[in-house]
Amino acid sequence: MGAHTAGRDQGRTRSAGSVVVVLGVLAAAFAVTSFVVPRSARGPAKVEPVAAPVVPAAVATVSHSVVYELLGAHGAQDVTYAGAGSVLTQHAEVATPWSAAFTRVGPAGRTEFYSVAARNPGPGELRCRIVVDGLVVAEKTVAEPGRQFSCAV
Repeated sequence: MGAHTAGRDQGRTRSAGSVVVVLGVLAAAFAVTSFVVPRSARGPAKVEPVAAPVVPAAVATVSHSVVYELLGAHGAQDVTYAGAGSVLTQHAEVATPWSAAFTRVGPAGRTEFYSVAARNPGPGELRCRIVVDGLVVAEKTVAEPGRQFSCAV
């Protein structure tokens, strides 16, 4: 009886060990399959919606006709002005009457800056004037020789 019981216990032990091995093999097979199976076999991938490109709103532009003038009997020295594109331009000496004309283009509603400066070599008066779109927007006169002055808007 004792031998028979020992055989029976061994059979159970082998059965339990076999079940553990089979479960281990199944778990390993599942893990390998989840890494090996291509994505297409898992179903379609989620596609993220693509946002439409943002198109900047059209900006209304406006152009202004600008004329800087220097008027006087003896020319002008150290002339500096903000021209097209707000680029500063300089002249050491100019004969009068002198003028510089240009068109400035920019966004509608933006405040524009216009400026011309000069030194009066004297004697007599030197006058500066800024004309925008046919209208005088700034005017100034200086009579002192050697004096630097400007018109600006």
